[in-house]
Amino acid sequence: MFQTMSQKTLKPLILLSLVLLPTLVAGSNSNCTCDQSDEPSNNNKVILRYKVVALVIILVSSAIGVCLPILGKRIPALSPESNLFFLVKSFAAGVILSTGFIHVLPDAFESLTNPCLIKDNPWGKFPFTGLAAMVGSLGTLMIDAFATGHYRKIHYGKNDTVEEENEGDHNGHVHLHTHATHGHAHGAIPVVPGDGLSELDRIRYKVTSQVLEMGIVVHSVIIGISLGTSQSIDTIKPLMAALCFHQFFEGMGLGGCIAQASFKSASTLCMAMFFSLTTPVGIAIGIGITNVYNENSPTALIVQGLLDAVAAGILIYMALVDLLAQDFMNPKVQSNKRLFLGANIALLLGAGFMALLAIWA
Repeated sequence: MFQTMSQKTLKPLILLSLVLLPTLVAGSNSNCTCDQSDEPSNNNKVILRYKVVALVIILVSSAIGVCLPILGKRIPALSPESNLFFLVKSFAAGVILSTGFIHVLPDAFESLTNPCLIKDNPWGKFPFTGLAAMVGSLGTLMIDAFATGHYRKIHYGKNDTVEEENEGDHNGHVHLHTHATHGHAHGAIPVVPGDGLSELDRIRYKVTSQVLEMGIVVHSVIIGISLGTSQSIDTIKPLMAALCFHQFFEGMGLGGCIAQASFKSASTLCMAMFFSLTTPVGIAIGIGITNVYNENSPTALIVQGLLDAVAAGILIYMALVDLLAQDFMNPKVQSNKRLFLGANIALLLGAGFMALLAIWA
């Protein structure tokens, strides 16, 4: 049942990618007084060559990033229970958090406060960017809570309720931390000897990995389209470097959740491939619509701005709640001062490096 959840989650994401293209293309034909952005004109063949190179490099970077933690089960240094795994995952969570705050959210503000929109009601009279980001965060919380509760009931049935009513009797039960809070639950939840994760932990990581992928996919397709439609080599070069860094470490964060969720091989491969292909697909779409796409058209600005804002809300929530808080409250990290300090440093480095990339892209 858990393994089929990834396929159910990926279907609407695929539809989203397919719907996004005609919507943005339609926006290019709107009667907007704003012209297309004036970028330096370069040789079309040279530009296309750079875009194809960017597509391949970003595809490889994404695939390596998401696959390393998954394959880490066979590499002791990268296994989910190793200290290095926690440090890398903290660094990746910092990258994801910085992506939401520094890259995606400001892009959403820029789109929804564009002069082509603010002169028209209601875009100039209400902060729709903040509203959409809040909806993204709250929606993620609701999906997170509902999915966890639903699959927890499917797995444990009525036993979970019965054990909560009898929580005074702790014989044979395990006292464990659940989902990044200071609350605790008492239940007969077996701990897996290999990595110390209970079945409830695995349920949490299953939900986390799929909701996180949903947020990543939205902005990855959009940024891919932006690169694919760009007509300036000076824009493509720094954007390509930033996306390689971004996709690699974002993939590490997602891959860590997938590895800890212990999906079946088919579901794991499906999720890894889907993440790896989203930005390259966005680039390919951008290349295909370069001649008809107007990024300053009202429809394109509204769609891109709202999707960016929602994606930012999802990424910020997932980074803080499902990645950082969940791992930083882990007893292994809490009881090891060196690991705790290292995780904090890794977090700051990841967020800092990703923030610095905003200078160039």
